[in-house]
Amino acid sequence: MRSQHIWTDRNQNGAKREVRATKFGGVWRFQAKTVGDLDWTYYERPSLEDLLALKEILVRKYQRRRASSEDLASVEKLIEQHGNE
Repeated sequence: MRSQHIWTDRNQNGAKREVRATKFGGVWRFQAKTVGDLDWTYYERPSLEDLLALKEILVRKYQRRRASSEDLASVEKLIEQHGNE
């Protein structure tokens, strides 16, 4: 089952940035686009900031029963792997 989460933040230059994290087939795929960009940028390895933002979103959604514990656990595992590299 596909799981998609979307949020906005500001990059280092203060420009608004939209981030999408999609889980399909057990694999997370991250993409982002800054205001004014025509194409999405896909990330093989998402930044720690994006992983932490996704975890925060999933925690809130899980509390409202709108996200699965498996999704939350998989993101926590990605954060742990990111810290070990």
